[in-house]
Amino acid sequence: MSDKFLKRYLFASDFDQTLSFNDSGFVLSELLGIPVEEFKRKATGMAQLNLVQQGAELAYLLLHDPQFRGVRRAHLLAPGKKIPLKQNIELLYRILGNGIDGYHFDFYVLSAAPVELVQSALEGILPPDHIFGTEFK
Repeated sequence: MSDKFLKRYLFASDFDQTLSFNDSGFVLSELLGIPVEEFKRKATGMAQLNLVQQGAELAYLLLHDPQFRGVRRAHLLAPGKKIPLKQNIELLYRILGNGIDGYHFDFYVLSAAPVELVQSALEGILPPDHIFGTEFK
């Protein structure tokens, strides 16, 4: 079928608790030796204060919390490999990429989690240029 007859759609998904079973902050906390309950306590406190939008807790902690501030890019790659993903993400990507009778879907992931962490988790499933997340300078 010709591309001019295809209807194109953007299929955008969050990462934490949508494509994965847990918040990426839980896995990173564990690798840093910070109890998950401590991460949950801090995230809940920020939500109650309306300090950050829901989902941006980890990014805030990485910039401002002494326990998280020492995290570097290399620290974000290991947790990505340990995040339990939901099944058939790659299959969904292939089905949407191949189109469905007259329709084409571009599959992207948009996340408040650090982009390195999400790219690491989805390596071999989605191309890195289809993953957008928080980038630190």
